[in-house]
Amino acid sequence: MTAEFWYMLPAGVVIATIAMASGVGGATFFSPLFILGLGLPPELAVGSGLVVEVFGFGSGVYAYVRRQLVDYRVGGMLLSATVPAAVAGVVIAHFADADILKVILGMGLFAVAVSFLRAPDEEETAALEEMAGEDPESAETCLVTAEGEEICYTVCNTVEGRLISGVGGLFLGMVSSGLGELNGYFLLQRCRVPSSVSVATSVFVVAITALIASLGHMIQIGQGGLTGLATMGNLLLFTVPGVVAGAQLGPILAERVPDRVMEVGLGILFTITASLLLFEAGLH
Repeated sequence: MTAEFWYMLPAGVVIATIAMASGVGGATFFSPLFILGLGLPPELAVGSGLVVEVFGFGSGVYAYVRRQLVDYRVGGMLLSATVPAAVAGVVIAHFADADILKVILGMGLFAVAVSFLRAPDEEETAALEEMAGEDPESAETCLVTAEGEEICYTVCNTVEGRLISGVGGLFLGMVSSGLGELNGYFLLQRCRVPSSVSVATSVFVVAITALIASLGHMIQIGQGGLTGLATMGNLLLFTVPGVVAGAQLGPILAERVPDRVMEVGLGILFTITASLLLFEAGLH
C-alpha cells in the first residue's frame, strides 16, 4: 500500500458531501473522476466507484432500516432482477472496448444532467407531495414506521418493475450508474409509492446490488493480476475514509443550499463531465 492517492481523502469528503446532499449515488461522481482525472481503465474505475458507493450508502441503509421505511418485499422483488443483471453488466464491462464504456457512461450522465436541469412540472410535484398514501382498507401494503406512522400504498405492475430495475442493474454493473434513477422512476413516478418508502427501498436495493457488482469487478480485476487490485486498494485507502466523513456532512449542506441551486449546479457539472468523456472516447 502506498500514499499515491492521498489527495482523494479531501476530494472524497467534498464529493461525498455533495452526493449525500443531492441523493445521487457516489459512483456517479467517482467513476468519471477516476477515468478522467486519474486515467484509470473504465472497468477499474467503475469497480472502485462501486466499492466507494457501497460505503457511502451503508450509513443510509442503516438509517432507513432503523426508521422501518424499507419495504423488504418490494426490495426483494427488485433485487431478483437487479442482481443477475448487474453481474451480466460486470462481465460485459470487462469484455467491452474501453471507449464504448466511456460513451455509455457519458450518455448516462447526459440523461442525469437533463433530469436535473429540467424545470419540475408543478402539477406533478404537487400531486406527489399531496399523496400521503392510500386508504388502509384498499391498499396492498401498509408499513408502520419507527415513529408509529402508518404508510399505505399499492405497488403497480411488478413485471414492469423488474424490467425497469433490471435495465438499471445492467447499467450499474457496466458503468456504475442508472439503477437509483430507474428505481425512483418506477416506485415514485409510475407507482406513486410515497417518497419516503421509495427512497428507502431504492437505497436498500442499490446498496446490495452495488455490493454484488463491486465484488464481481474485484474478481474480474484479480484475474488480470495483482497490479489492478493493488491500484484499487491504494485508491480506496484514502477515498473510503473521505466518503464516510462526507456522508455525515451531506445533510448539513442539503439544509443550507436551495434544492434548485443544487439541481442546476449538478446538471451543469454532469453535462461538462459527459462531454469530456465523449470527447476522450472520440479522440481514440
